Amino acid sequence: MSEPLLEAKDISHSFDTLLFSNVNLSLNPYQSAAIVGRSGCGKSTLLHIFSTFLKPDKGNVTLFAKDLYAQKDEAIEALRRYDIGIIFQFHYLFKGMSAMENVQVATMLSATQIEDRLLEKLEIKELMSHKIGELSGGQQQRISIARVLSKRPRIIFADEPTGNLDNETAELVMDVLLDYTKETGAGLLLVTHDESMAARCDSTYKLEDKVLRLQV
Repeated sequence: MSEPLLEAKDISHSFDTLLFSNVNLSLNPYQSAAIVGRSGCGKSTLLHIFSTFLKPDKGNVTLFAKDLYAQKDEAIEALRRYDIGIIFQFHYLFKGMSAMENVQVATMLSATQIEDRLLEKLEIKELMSHKIGELSGGQQQRISIARVLSKRPRIIFADEPTGNLDNETAELVMDVLLDYTKETGAGLLLVTHDESMAARCDSTYKLEDKVLRLQV
């Protein structure tokens, strides 16, 4: 059996009050998993812990077979540049640049190439010459996803990536993300309020009453 891409053991964290404790989760190559739960329960905080941005109060995160928070800053920066893809609900694109230039920023940093097939699957190929301000919110979100996937990350952390999208576009985005995991062996960890999007993943966890439980 292949080694997990991500393995979290006994994770606990607090902001003034305890958010969650004794969280355990693993994510294998080719696997997708979703975390659901009510607003404010700590889903996004948990994602930040798994994705290099927040050291937990307690517990251990192993990413690509290495203790994540025992690594030096330079090693963590390299992970963010080459191996980790992070998709936010709010896309954080460069407004003064074209769609193509926004995607090129990521490919230049990661030394990869933009694939026409990806742009076609996201239905944005004809939009690449447009300035970001000329695009709708849904189009901008698909540009941001193209920017992340063009890096060819080994694991994708997605925080409400379909939260501001209509149903048809949300389904398209999920199709692309899940296809990417199947084609490349990457893992996908998704935080969402949308139970229908979560149900498309291989497994679903629920964060409730400070405990993360695998849904059966």
